[in-house]
Amino acid sequence: MGTRGIFRAAGPAVGAAVLATVTWRLGSGPLLDGARALDGRALGAAAAIFLLTTVCFAWRWQTVAAGLGVRLSLADAFAAYYRALFLNLTLPGGVAGDVHRGVRHGRDVRNLGHALRAVVWERTAGQFVQVLLTVSVLLAMPSPLRSAMPFAALALLAAAAAAFLVVQARTGRVHSRWERARNAAVADVHRGLLTRRALPRVLFASTVGVLGHVLTFLIAARAVGVTAPVTRLLPLAFISIMAMALPNIGGWGPREGVTAWAFSAAGLGAGLGAATAVAYGIMVLAASLPGGFVLLLEWLPRRRGSAPEVLLGAWHRQRPHPGKAS
Repeated sequence: MGTRGIFRAAGPAVGAAVLATVTWRLGSGPLLDGARALDGRALGAAAAIFLLTTVCFAWRWQTVAAGLGVRLSLADAFAAYYRALFLNLTLPGGVAGDVHRGVRHGRDVRNLGHALRAVVWERTAGQFVQVLLTVSVLLAMPSPLRSAMPFAALALLAAAAAAFLVVQARTGRVHSRWERARNAAVADVHRGLLTRRALPRVLFASTVGVLGHVLTFLIAARAVGVTAPVTRLLPLAFISIMAMALPNIGGWGPREGVTAWAFSAAGLGAGLGAATAVAYGIMVLAASLPGGFVLLLEWLPRRRGSAPEVLLGAWHRQRPHPGKAS
């Protein structure tokens, strides 16, 4: 196995190891409690929130793609984003769906490079807004990480300043591959994210998406029996959701470990934290099932031919041939 294969396998391995450690330390009880606690109301609320956030993410993607000169309708972006989220939540690594939608879009518009870059910048913008909101909430509210937040805020400001300087730097003659890549990235950021049209849309869509995840987490916490006030749960929700950016198996692994630790540090109990994380994972997985339906609809025509083609073929077989007695 080459270096690339090792890195590809490392993410699922880390996620599996964390999940196994949580099960070993806490037992299977909290994990089963998280699954048993869910009812139709919780799953229905998760599905409605997931629908709204998917619309926002699709709009964000369409906005960035348009800035990079790649055509993409909102309807196509919505269906593709649902499909991508379903794949992200069912395949190891958590990014397979995004790669798939970038490649499919690139083939559709015959511009694979720009299509893939639109996905990368759209996801990067979303991650940046999520980090910004998380640091802000953890600075303002008591949490197990509050003491470390001033340093995190300084690091975030330094990173933002460095990125600003890179974006604002004048591009001169290109002397190396790195300079060409930097110039292309700066151009992408200017066109796809920082225009008057794009920036407010990207910020709004990303914020709604993050708050949708947080609200789903709070519903999961209430479903498993957590009675702590929302002000106490809110920082824990942001910490748990940030953990999903770590290597995982379709979102599973670090989320359960970090949530169990955060709940324990906040005095709510590691078992309730693990149960909440499991309930949240099941809720978003169930809410993503329409993406599996989209994938199935796309797969069936390739396997069996589209409905119009099937009907046309049947009509040709039944139609009398010229000169043949009827």
